[in-house]
Amino acid sequence: MAANKNKQAKPKNPPPKKKQRSQLFAEKKRPTKKDEAFDDFSDDQSEEEQLEAAEELLDGDEEVSDFGDASDFSDDDDDAPLADDFLQGGDGDEDKDSDSTSGSGSDSDESDIEEKSRAIDEQRAREEEDAQAEMQMNIKEESDEFRLPTKEELEAEQQRPPDLANLQMRIKDIVRVLSNFKDLRQEGATRKDYIDQLKMDLGSYYGYNEFLIGVLVDMFPVVELMELIEAFEKPRPTCIRTNTLRTRRRDLADTLSKRGVELDQLSKWSKVGLVVYNSHVPIGATPEYLAGFYYIQGASSFLPVMALAPQEKERVVDMAAAPGGKTTYVAALMKNSGLIFANEMREARLKSLTANLHRMGVTNTIVCNYDGRELPKVLGQNSVDRVLLDAPCSGTGVITKDPSVKTSKSLDDIQKCAHLQKQLILAAIDMVDANSKSGGYIVYSTCSMMVPENEAVIDYALKKRDVKVVPCGLDFGCPGYIRFREHRFHTSLENTRRFYPHVHNMDGFFVAKLKKMSNTKKNQVSSDDLETVEQSQRPEEIDSDEDNIKELEQPIKKQSTEGEKKSLKKNGLPGNGKVESPATSKKRKRKFPSKEEISKAREEKRNTMREKRKQPREVKKSGK
Repeated sequence: MAANKNKQAKPKNPPPKKKQRSQLFAEKKRPTKKDEAFDDFSDDQSEEEQLEAAEELLDGDEEVSDFGDASDFSDDDDDAPLADDFLQGGDGDEDKDSDSTSGSGSDSDESDIEEKSRAIDEQRAREEEDAQAEMQMNIKEESDEFRLPTKEELEAEQQRPPDLANLQMRIKDIVRVLSNFKDLRQEGATRKDYIDQLKMDLGSYYGYNEFLIGVLVDMFPVVELMELIEAFEKPRPTCIRTNTLRTRRRDLADTLSKRGVELDQLSKWSKVGLVVYNSHVPIGATPEYLAGFYYIQGASSFLPVMALAPQEKERVVDMAAAPGGKTTYVAALMKNSGLIFANEMREARLKSLTANLHRMGVTNTIVCNYDGRELPKVLGQNSVDRVLLDAPCSGTGVITKDPSVKTSKSLDDIQKCAHLQKQLILAAIDMVDANSKSGGYIVYSTCSMMVPENEAVIDYALKKRDVKVVPCGLDFGCPGYIRFREHRFHTSLENTRRFYPHVHNMDGFFVAKLKKMSNTKKNQVSSDDLETVEQSQRPEEIDSDEDNIKELEQPIKKQSTEGEKKSLKKNGLPGNGKVESPATSKKRKRKFPSKEEISKAREEKRNTMREKRKQPREVKKSGK
């Protein structure tokens, strides 16, 4: 039996060998159980089932194939029948097992795939349901009509401590309604009602007074307004300016980074600026700072000096110089050549100004202490090439540094600052020489965002002096207003630049550059401007002017010769000997008697009084 089985089994082996050789080319393998099993039930099963069974058999045969077929283990002829029986028995068992395993494996695989596909489908369905529900919820929330609080509700809120969460939610709702007012507004409510409620809520939540928040609401759309107010609550980056008189920016950055200062270049528009992200040492107490290698300065303070663009060997005036950041920058650009007049009206701030000038190695600067309005008399008119006027202002652009501005500023403060700024810019224009070969420029800047302190001042200067607005030379920044509410300004004010915290990540700033066209002055003060001039003067100044004119009245009546009449004309009075009223004299000329003339008139008045006192005494003596 065993011999017959061997004879029957032998012819089955060669075909698989040829098939494998033809398929695998150089790879040679002996027929295995997989080949026999494949041949046995290839006719009864489909191709897919045959492949699955073959793969299962491969897993089991790989271990055996490493040791060869079972015939290799028997060398003797006596053991061959046992081996054949063993192999045949194994083949039969394999066939049964393969049939069972292939059937069960295919069924299990199909069931697993179906379960996985069902689970995936169910998960997708759940996700779609959740997304749909969330979308419906958002639509419902947006479609819910926001209603303004009633007077009773507002009165009740005032009695309780402020609910910041409720205020913040109401501010967001009002902003959402105003951004789509046509569809979301409450019936019977006007835009003014929403704006008034928004002003009240913003003032309560962020701590602004009614005036300042009202001005900001008028200047910006509600969405941009929220961005601006949020930017005011965050500190600005710390910036330093490299002093090119002592070092280079690259060397300074390397030195500070070795000390544990994390910094980077400020921006493409500045060649000397560095921004400090983090520092393990005090940035204002390093040896480099004390040696004058850099100056701690806000990024917005770079802009006026860059717009001024001073040239070497020029005469430059800084009308409000303390504490010296802009003055030292001007000196660095001029490479310590030419001449700089650093003026500061407040005597207490002169110490910091001179200290910074010495620390930064500036040698071409003269420090002076005058009222900026008097500088044309001191330095002379048409005597300098460029003037930098960083005018004193309300500080509404630096709320981050000084939060007290939120509540301390009012309309009167803005008007007072604007009047002073108009006087200063006229003085700055008078000092500049229009015939300067390289200059003739005035740069006006403020750290305020108020239109009366910025565009209105420049528009006033255009009407009073022969100047024009020229580009600032800055590639970024928002253009200035040419119309704001009921105000209309000159179209050239588009060349001015505004900078905002929420847009440029620097303090609020305004920069304008003027070019003086001629040294002649336009028509003097009109009737409208006369009222502002009279209102701007202090009561004691007006009284002193009237006293001076009264003192001049008596000697004027006595003067009758032609030479005396000419001198009267020089003093700004008519030659007929009559004294005009203060208003008419201001209309004719804005000149007041000089100090020498006033002292001379007082001396003459005293002499006349002494003569009158002497006359009664002489009469008494003659009577005796």
